[in-house]
This record gives sequence, structure tokens and C-alpha cells, in this order.
Amino acid sequence: MIELRPFATLGAADHGWLGAHHHFSFASYHDPKRMNWGPLRVWNDDTIAPQSGFPMHPHNDMEIITYVRKGAITHKDSLGNQGRTGAGDVQVMSAGTGIRHSEFNLEQEATQIFQIWILPTSQGAPPSWGARPFPKGARSGAFVALASGMAGDDDALPIRANARVSGATLKAGDRVSYALGSGRFAYLVPATGAVEIDGTTIKARDGAAIRDTENFTVTALEDSEIVLVDAG
Repeated sequence: MIELRPFATLGAADHGWLGAHHHFSFASYHDPKRMNWGPLRVWNDDTIAPQSGFPMHPHNDMEIITYVRKGAITHKDSLGNQGRTGAGDVQVMSAGTGIRHSEFNLEQEATQIFQIWILPTSQGAPPSWGARPFPKGARSGAFVALASGMAGDDDALPIRANARVSGATLKAGDRVSYALGSGRFAYLVPATGAVEIDGTTIKARDGAAIRDTENFTVTALEDSEIVLVDAG
């Protein structure tokens, strides 16, 4: 089953410094049919103006993955961590028992990110943060695990969830298959380009909610950069 969620149908908010689009209910946007997709709770598509961002604020018991599509995001938190994550790279924050952090675009251009929240499989662990580069060439024509709590994903940033966040860059005409497995939920968004899954076209920034299938094949209609969450 594939449920297409076109970009134009997403929840949206314009805060001046922040242009936000919500694949799931978030903040003032509420849609009872779009509360979550399995353990996947939030997928926000944010554009942050230069020299602006989110001031220090708290989180707890949530796995928060930030995929930078353009520009860079600079993180600071109450543990003393600080880091700049650039386009194509990923940062992960396990909020655990509680953490405060800020996220700012200190660049001279707008920064675009996907921010993904996944419910953890257990609570009460200490908070943590990490980031790493994932060169796009390493995922050319294939899915590469970027953040994961699943066995075998040793090169991915660890998260405390039965979930995997993967990325892939595809040339037009490329086909890549993904083994989802029964009882699991997949959510796929092209950051750029357009792809097709089982006759359904998913354009840049659209969402595709996928379930009730053992595997599926993604065909690139254009050169595309895609992000996929597999959760169960």
C-alpha cells in the first residue's frame, strides 16, 4: 500500500525566518489522519533564513534526526556539544531523560533541512548527540543507512529505536529495491527530483507512506536525492 502525500497538502507555517511544512501533525497543524506512521512521529521540511534559528529549548524521550539538504545547521546543547552539519550530512540527538539544544543557520544562505522524530523503544537513557558526513557518492544508486537502531547497521549513527533512516542518490533511470518486511512502516521523501514506486509518482518534497509489502522498488524519473525511514 502506498499513500501519496503531495507537498501542497502538507501542513504549513510561515514564521518569517522559518518556512515550515509538516508531513505529520505538529505545533498548530493538526490532522487526526496524519498523527504518525508507526513509530515515526514527525517529518518537518524546514527552510531557515540566514543568521536565524531555533533558540535553546528542551526535548526528552525522542530520537531526533536532522538531514541537511542545503546550507548548514549549527547545533549547541546542554551537554556541551557543538557542531556544524552541512548539506548531505546527518546529525542525531537522542533526547533521553532530557536535553536542551539550539539549532541555528549561521550561513549567508538559506538552510533547508528535514527534521525527523522517531519514538524510542525505551525511555530513561541519558541524552546524547552525534553527527557525521555521508558523502553522496557513497550512496549513489543504493540506499545507505544514515542513522539506525537495527542490527547490522554498524556504520550508521546510532539511534534508540527499531528504525533506520537511509539516503540514496539516483540518476534518472536508476532502480533500487528495498526489503521492508511485514508489519513495518516506510516513509519516503525525495529531497530533489522525482521517483516512481509501483506506478505512483513521488515528486520532490512529496511524502509516500508505504506499508503491507515485503519489498518495493524505487525508479528515478529524474536525478533524485531521497530519504527513507523504515520503522516498526
